[in-house]
Amino acid sequence: MAFADNLKKMPGVAHLEAIRLLDGEEEVAVIEHKPGQVGSLALYNHLAQTYGAITPEAARAGLELYAEHTEDARASPGKHPNIDRLLALAEGGRTLRVKHVFFA
Repeated sequence: MAFADNLKKMPGVAHLEAIRLLDGEEEVAVIEHKPGQVGSLALYNHLAQTYGAITPEAARAGLELYAEHTEDARASPGKHPNIDRLLALAEGGRTLRVKHVFFA
């Protein structure tokens, strides 16, 4: 199934301003509610709701949900940083905590 089709099955993110990804107490990334990132925001939100954090298992599930974009990310490292992060987490065994930032 294509990424666009997978997105239709995920919870909406209209209430989210961003997701902050934390390694311990250190913020390692922010995915914002802005053009070009809303799909990743929805996917990471879905993973956080399903797994409680971005675990290696969650990362592997996310890579499947990114569908055709995962293959493109593997072929072009750096082109899709949110997918690159999941690739590293799936292989490296680390877990990132998720902090939701809601619109005021």
